[in-house]
Amino acid sequence: MQNKSTGELRRKRAALLRQLPPLKEILRGSLIERYKRCGKPGCKCAEGPGHGPKYYLSVSYPSARPQMDYVPQELHDQVTELLANYHRAREILEQISEINHELLRRREALS
Repeated sequence: MQNKSTGELRRKRAALLRQLPPLKEILRGSLIERYKRCGKPGCKCAEGPGHGPKYYLSVSYPSARPQMDYVPQELHDQVTELLANYHRAREILEQISEINHELLRRREALS
């Protein structure tokens, strides 16, 4: 960052802003894949991995237990995409913050 000109930093920041996913299409959490045994005698799940996969969204909150919500199979791909968008947005925001920090260090206008 320090070896780039102020103009280059501003152009990089503008490019990063264009790369942000739509904010309505983000979701924080983790997707957990589970297999469950039904307990019925003679069921194939007793010997194998279990019934599934079933997917659950796990979201952690400060001072609370993680919240788990079932994700229907038909929403799996969409939820996976929203989770990826969240991680991509976080990475982009970190880069923008680093650029703003460098501009501040140089005593340049931030906007």
